[in-house]
Amino acid sequence: MNLNLLDIGWSNFFKEHFEVFAKHGFLPALVACERKHVYTVYIENGELDAEVSGKFRFDARAPSDFPAIGDWVAISVREEENRAIIHGILPRKTCFSRKVAWTRTAEQVLAANIDIVFLVSGMDREFNVRRIERYLTLCYDSDYEPIIVLNKSDLLTDVKEKIREVESIAFEVPIHPMSALRNTNVEMLRTYLTVGKTAAFFGSSGVGKSTIINRLLGEERQIVKSTSASTGKGKHVTVQRELVPIPTGGLLIDTPGIRELQLWGDEDDVKASFTDIEALAQHCRFRDCRHESEPGCAVKKAVREDVLDVKRYNNYLKLKKELRFVATRRKERQYRSKQETRNRITEKRKGLFK
Repeated sequence: MNLNLLDIGWSNFFKEHFEVFAKHGFLPALVACERKHVYTVYIENGELDAEVSGKFRFDARAPSDFPAIGDWVAISVREEENRAIIHGILPRKTCFSRKVAWTRTAEQVLAANIDIVFLVSGMDREFNVRRIERYLTLCYDSDYEPIIVLNKSDLLTDVKEKIREVESIAFEVPIHPMSALRNTNVEMLRTYLTVGKTAAFFGSSGVGKSTIINRLLGEERQIVKSTSASTGKGKHVTVQRELVPIPTGGLLIDTPGIRELQLWGDEDDVKASFTDIEALAQHCRFRDCRHESEPGCAVKKAVREDVLDVKRYNNYLKLKKELRFVATRRKERQYRSKQETRNRITEKRKGLFK
């Protein structure tokens, strides 16, 4: 594979942070794929399999400390083994993260250093405005550009109605209806893909992410299957995140369908994705109103008067509650981590004076 680092996102931002690694003779590489802590990395004019060093693994305290798809890393090459060792991660410009599944409160980085996020939703039985709100809330925790893609327009006669529903909750976010199956309006997405830019596709299983990527690549690279005729739900085909160079420039990241999208961020992310509710909140009697049972709540009044959709209101409260819980647990983890660090330092000092 003939690769130019500038074409795949290498910039002055990463070059400046790489200087400390360059002094040790390390090389820059881009993480393209990960399989159980075995990575595929892109280097100048090629690719290698790689793994993190023992010191790297020892120093890592959380899942987010390990390389993610799209990370720029510092490597040393073992030419006799045709593989590389990862010694460090360069600071991330952006990252798309969620809380890990189940009860643990930890960050899982799904993709790093992305410039554009295509939020893909099918316009079939999987269409869900509340899910789109959740994705947008995650997007506002970083500096990339969200683009909403409404796929499977060939299955509907009321496409404009679906677009209006999304417009009512996605203010100033571009919305593109299309049919990947019939290759309709796919070229519109290509206008966002330029040399040095990285775009990631996120959405539930079966919404057509891999089909869209195949159309953009001009080849059947990603495996696709039809949705279930009985349930209308997508079949999980993509099993790992993968970064793929586009022949015309730029990079695409395909991801497995996300069934459980737990939020990672803080309450300000909700404010950014629910600006209409935040505008109403300026007229509440109390500045710290939670819009639940307080008197003089302008948000509750808007719900009663059908100015604000009750489903959007309920989702707003739900997302705020989730992020409030995550923020509390994160503070608790940070406190415990600091205590553990102090304890290790104390034990080390005691050992010096024995």
